Amino acid sequence: MTIEHAFDIPFVAALALKEKQIQQNYRPIIAVHKWFARRPGTLFRALALAEFGDRPLRDVFYQANAFPGRQVADPFMGGGTPLIEANRLGCDCQGFDVNPMSAWIVREELAHLDLAAYDAAAAALTGALAVEIDGLYHTDCPTYGETDCPVKYFLWVKEIDCTACGLAFDLFPGYLLAEATRHPLNVLVCPGCGDLNEVADAKHPGACRTCDGRLQLTGPAKRSRCNCPHCGQPNTYPRPAAGPPRHRLFAMEYYNPARKSAHAGRFFKRPDARDLARVATAGARLAALTPTLIPEDAIPRGDETDRLHRWGYRYYRELFNHRQLLALELSARLIAANPEERLRQALATNLSDLLRYQNMLCRYDAMALKSLDIFSVHGFPVGLVQCESNILGIRNDKGGGVGSGGWVNIIDKYRKAKAYCDAPFEVRQVGTRKTLVPIAGEWIGEEREGEPGRSIRLRCASATDLDLPTASLDAVFTDPPYFGNVQYAELMDFCYVWLRRLVGNTPEGFARPSTRSADELTGNITEDRDLTHFAEGLAAVYGHMARALKPGAPLAFTYHHNRIEAYHAVGVAILDAGLNCSASLPCPAEMSGSIHIHGTGSSIVDTVLVCRTTGSTGRRWLFETPEGLARVVAADLALLTAAGRVPTAGDTRCIIFGHLTRMGVWLLRPDWDASRAMRDKVACFAECLAGLGGVDEALKLIEATKVAQPPRSADPEISLQFNDILSF
Repeated sequence: MTIEHAFDIPFVAALALKEKQIQQNYRPIIAVHKWFARRPGTLFRALALAEFGDRPLRDVFYQANAFPGRQVADPFMGGGTPLIEANRLGCDCQGFDVNPMSAWIVREELAHLDLAAYDAAAAALTGALAVEIDGLYHTDCPTYGETDCPVKYFLWVKEIDCTACGLAFDLFPGYLLAEATRHPLNVLVCPGCGDLNEVADAKHPGACRTCDGRLQLTGPAKRSRCNCPHCGQPNTYPRPAAGPPRHRLFAMEYYNPARKSAHAGRFFKRPDARDLARVATAGARLAALTPTLIPEDAIPRGDETDRLHRWGYRYYRELFNHRQLLALELSARLIAANPEERLRQALATNLSDLLRYQNMLCRYDAMALKSLDIFSVHGFPVGLVQCESNILGIRNDKGGGVGSGGWVNIIDKYRKAKAYCDAPFEVRQVGTRKTLVPIAGEWIGEEREGEPGRSIRLRCASATDLDLPTASLDAVFTDPPYFGNVQYAELMDFCYVWLRRLVGNTPEGFARPSTRSADELTGNITEDRDLTHFAEGLAAVYGHMARALKPGAPLAFTYHHNRIEAYHAVGVAILDAGLNCSASLPCPAEMSGSIHIHGTGSSIVDTVLVCRTTGSTGRRWLFETPEGLARVVAADLALLTAAGRVPTAGDTRCIIFGHLTRMGVWLLRPDWDASRAMRDKVACFAECLAGLGGVDEALKLIEATKVAQPPRSADPEISLQFNDILSF
């Protein structure tokens, strides 16, 4: 069987939709370390089973499968999802990426770990760290009188000095600290005295219980302007020439284990004198140290990092407060002192991942009442109110973690991730009930006692620079960069400068001061990497992979973008590689509620483009008119609807783009001249797609076309079990 004929859209789409809602529950391995825009593991498992298996997907998905000796490669391995799924099925894997953080993370995901030894090392680390700094994360409970309660979150607001009177004032965009969703009442900060007030009606909050001043939702800071509350002078922000912004601690959420069971809601307080003294103590202790593991690296210019420059940040260390720097330096020292290399690597990975919660760009979610990590929007968001998490973390009386962003949380997630490698599972849902299905016989890694070994080759290098024997690969499964959607290197440098300081220059790629590379294919204005650069780089990689593929073996990759121009580059890359595009398959690949796409109109549906030198496709997928395009897309929409995803306009546009790209490749391939200038080839491809009909016209036709919702994989006109195929 092959992907074109065995891939079951409703089945896989339903799995992917569920996985992306809580991905760590379905694929715990992703918790080894943050990577961006990870695609569903269920999708790549399905692609491999559809290509290598000999039975319907629904029959084999929840069973153990093994394809020893199959050679699978990923030239853009990123977070490693395609390789992990292929490795789990017994395939030999080769992965390449120009980003050294990618190579480090995927090695950590696949490398064996003695869990008992890790547990002991992690306990020793957190125990020793607690002796040093635990007192800095405690407070007194003003409600019940207990002392030394652990603090979950410290909330800080930016402040500036007035240009007229010189007095400092806060930049509050709003005064709502917590919504009455997961807390019985709304919590508001008083604009006058700063006390915290709990009110039932946030829109009519009344007067402050302390100063009798008027409470309000909206704050004075907006659109980079704020009037001084002391003299009324209009002030602007940010002020990059003044250096990094200052912050003032104004609120805390703490945990009182003695009162939690009888107390309604969370515990909030305004910091008292002892809390402020703890902040000062942390600063004094940091000043008394001679830091050796805090990075001194400057923040380079970039599409994302320029946002930091506009706020006056020039060095990565400036993104952390004194307490965070102290705790991170001490953590790194304890890791460096561990005598076992494998355990040092694991704990160093933990520290690197912890950083995204331990910085002064994290925000507090007023509804969910938790810290939002720095990468929650795939960028460097600089807000006016920031959240500092307890770096140690808190455990309740049952041993579970309380809050987010501490060592407790990172260690627990990492341990579950590595345990999953030894005993992977799937989640089957019947109705509203979810069942964990162990897949006995499958495992993730290079070696396991009593099992034949697997070859894993991971390199921090461009795939085009490596020697791959001709006709040696059984498949290429990959998730390439989506042009300019995520600036991987600019974001990963935030972790890399710390990890490199801790582990040194020995790992491949770590001799570089930055993860940035001239070979990176993301569109980037700062680096002058445009669509032509993207098309040329993608074509070079795909061409290299095509030469290494066995005749008729697939190069299958996921893609979505809001601009049709990004698909022009993809189509040209496929043609330059000498491949045809035999299928364009929709599959949900994002969580609809993701912060970085919520409300943007972006699609959560990827297109899986399947490419080969020879093979077969369904005749019903061919079209040359807008009406034909609308017919094909409407069938896909019906299949997604059957899976539980009602496609949005953004989803539909991306599905249209995928089918247009596939047909453009199909029509242009016989006479394609790869020797032409790239700009000419991109223009040629764009012209071909325009001739197939505009997107708006196709959308109108789809709206007018009534396609009955099909049974799941039963209708021969809509399912992918072809009776009428066309070879190429």
